[in-house]
Amino acid sequence: MTGRFEGKVAFITGAARGQGRNHALRLAQEGANIIALDSVKDNDTVPYPLATEDDVQETIRLVEEAGGRIIFSHADVRNFDSVKLALEAGLDRFGHVDIVIANAGILSFGNAHELDEEKWGEMIDVNLSGVWRTVKAAIPHMIEQGTGGAIVLTASVAGLRAYTGVGHYVSAKHGVVGLMKTLAQELAPHRIRVNTVNPTQVDTEMVQNQAMYNQFVPGTDNPGRDDFAKASGDMILYPIPWVENDDVTNAVKFLASDEARYITGVALPVDGGVLVM
Repeated sequence: MTGRFEGKVAFITGAARGQGRNHALRLAQEGANIIALDSVKDNDTVPYPLATEDDVQETIRLVEEAGGRIIFSHADVRNFDSVKLALEAGLDRFGHVDIVIANAGILSFGNAHELDEEKWGEMIDVNLSGVWRTVKAAIPHMIEQGTGGAIVLTASVAGLRAYTGVGHYVSAKHGVVGLMKTLAQELAPHRIRVNTVNPTQVDTEMVQNQAMYNQFVPGTDNPGRDDFAKASGDMILYPIPWVENDDVTNAVKFLASDEARYITGVALPVDGGVLVM
């Protein structure tokens, strides 16, 4: 549907790679201008490398190659001022913001009673408070514009059910769903819709790493992608090991589009049936 987002501006966090990059690219292909941010620094509580400057440059290249315009800032969702400045840099260039995709997130592991304060705190700060900071920065501009808009928060099936070994992640994602529902109530008078997308395992760097393989295939020496595929697939109703970036982006695009103009307050699973197993 070429041109579905023509003239729209999308503010996307965690856009250097993975789901965030894919959202930026696919919206740009359909006419959106992109305001993007990512922190581009590792986090000591996370057991896999985070995005790099090379990743940022690749996102910029892909968006521009697709004919889109993008302004990308190095910003950390743990710091409100940096998020605010990143958005304002985009507003200076594009003039408005119509779509917010609060996507930045991390994953780490540990039984709830064994987590230390830092690991718990970082998870909540990035995956929940970072989402709040993102919308806090954008909402005043969207209200002042008076043209409505759409906000899509990246949650997870872990925002709708429990998993062992990731209690801090489950707590943060449940919080995102709760925040979404409150925002949907608060912003409806301004014609701003708020929803979450709730994917199962997605084929990204957050999932495809040794720490995740070890979590899903305990008791196996050095499990690999194939071992993980089987274990992951056993948790999904459809005969698949995970979903792809495009599966999530398709849901995000729908929720952000006028096709979903009366859909708000919804947690939309992209899970191959995980939640009905």
